[in-house]
Amino acid sequence: MIIVYAPAGGEREEYDARTLRVSEAAIVSRTTDMTWGAVRDGIARDDLEAMRAVVWVLKKRSHPSLRYAEFDPGVEEMYARFDRDEITSWVESAVAAVEAAPTATPEDLASALSGMPAAALDREHAETLIRRAVEEYAEGKEAPAGQQDSPDASPSTTSSGPEPSTSDVSPTSSTSPLETSTA
Repeated sequence: MIIVYAPAGGEREEYDARTLRVSEAAIVSRTTDMTWGAVRDGIARDDLEAMRAVVWVLKKRSHPSLRYAEFDPGVEEMYARFDRDEITSWVESAVAAVEAAPTATPEDLASALSGMPAAALDREHAETLIRRAVEEYAEGKEAPAGQQDSPDASPSTTSSGPEPSTSDVSPTSSTSPLETSTA
């Protein structure tokens, strides 16, 4: 998650909470009286105190004397946005969830992802990924019955299920659990 600080009459600034050092995260936790997990979750929910503390600590890197009480942005001046990797992960997860539902339609996928562009730092990137995912899913739905499962069909991101593993040791990427973001 990227915290956007857009002060009235000032320049927009972006802060990535994942760049915090452990010592800085501890300062954020002590300042907010929240665990780091609660701070991280708070950022995703636009919790003003969580975002304020993270931005304050990151601003202290270039302004070491900045006190917490001195950094008091307006309630409309900070908000969180998903970065490109997080948007990609969300789209991939939505595609997998829709593919698992036998009656799902491309419209269901588009509907499930309709709010993502507004939550993205790079709206154009999100719209492009979603458009491609819906188009690929629609193409997969239109394929003649059995074509997707034929042994000669090339694997794609819209296949109806995971391909068999070629290793007894490691799972395939399509059967491995999706890692959650630490932002």
